[in-house]
Amino acid sequence: MPNRHTRPLTRDDLEASVRLGMEAFGAPPSDFVMPDPADYPYPGRHSWGSFEDDALVARMIARDYDSWWRGVHVPTCGIAGVTVVAERRGAGLLTDLFAATLADAATRGQVISTLFPTAPGIYRRFGYELIGSYDTVEVPTAALASVAAPTGTTTRRATAVDMPAVRVVYDAWAAQQNGPLTRSGPSFPAPDEEVVGAFTGITLAEDDTGVVGYVMWQRGTGYDAAASIEVEDLVALTPDAARALWRLLGSFGSVTGRVRVHTSGDDLARLVLPFPEWEVVHRHPYMLRVHDVVGAFEALPLVGVASIAFRVAGDPLGTMDGGYRLVVADGQASCTAGDVPDGAAELTPQGLALAYAGAQSAGNLRLAGHLTGGDAAFDATLDALLGGRQVHIRDYF
Repeated sequence: MPNRHTRPLTRDDLEASVRLGMEAFGAPPSDFVMPDPADYPYPGRHSWGSFEDDALVARMIARDYDSWWRGVHVPTCGIAGVTVVAERRGAGLLTDLFAATLADAATRGQVISTLFPTAPGIYRRFGYELIGSYDTVEVPTAALASVAAPTGTTTRRATAVDMPAVRVVYDAWAAQQNGPLTRSGPSFPAPDEEVVGAFTGITLAEDDTGVVGYVMWQRGTGYDAAASIEVEDLVALTPDAARALWRLLGSFGSVTGRVRVHTSGDDLARLVLPFPEWEVVHRHPYMLRVHDVVGAFEALPLVGVASIAFRVAGDPLGTMDGGYRLVVADGQASCTAGDVPDGAAELTPQGLALAYAGAQSAGNLRLAGHLTGGDAAFDATLDALLGGRQVHIRDYF
């Protein structure tokens, strides 16, 4: 039997890690250059590998993030680049890899973990559940000419000096959602000039208060009905800002057929569109695991006065299982682990993820088998504490 072990990857493992990634996610472009080991490890990344003897047979990358939940930053471990060598898939290699990677993340104070799955069933085994989706949608460019003209809002092209204002707009939007990344910290090292240079244009919407929206867009190729504008981010803090930005995109109607927008959930910017066309052409499902139950709840500024007891059972990694009492008062949550009464509500790890995200009601969790025990008062309290905000996913720029 080979000697199996899991450890952090070093720069000596970089080439093997890159080649294993190619095996799972496809060959790189023809102009790909192998990364320089001298640049490794990269800021905000922690790579782990499972080995059989000296052969790398599985790897996983943890990203240092914070994400917005109920108006605050929650330390988040983003899982990426998960792959297992073809001949060893199904051999249980991911169990040790997840255990080591998430234990290491916990030492950095990361209380939840998120990922984009290619196969959700794999990650449900480790306590993750689907809470949302990062989607690509298409709207007809010409139809955007029918968006009502804004009042008191104008547009202009952004430069690097405008990026702080762009981030203020993003944060104002993200603070009202559950799930979007904060786009700050070591995983976001790009200087403002580089961010601006990555797009054909970043267009601002301004009114007499300042910048109230922006759109990041790529022109793409071609100038006919098959051509499209690619929108990485469209964020508006007022209806007129949304109208101004949509009309800006609509001005390309004579040379492009579609506007492709990367978005999630019920996008507020859609509410100003006077037509129903909003075709989802690609979905990237998003999953959450509440790794540290106490830390995750105590990070939230929950509103109201409440005290509920519950259990979590079925976590294959063992960090969630047990009883908890959540007490909320004066805008602060206190969560303690310990014994809970017989008959207390019991959540699966997946049910806990859905409840924490506000993605499903307690009633739906019961229908799905993710919540048992407890009573109607528990369900109502859980919904009151954690409901009321949409899950919105955004990639990073």
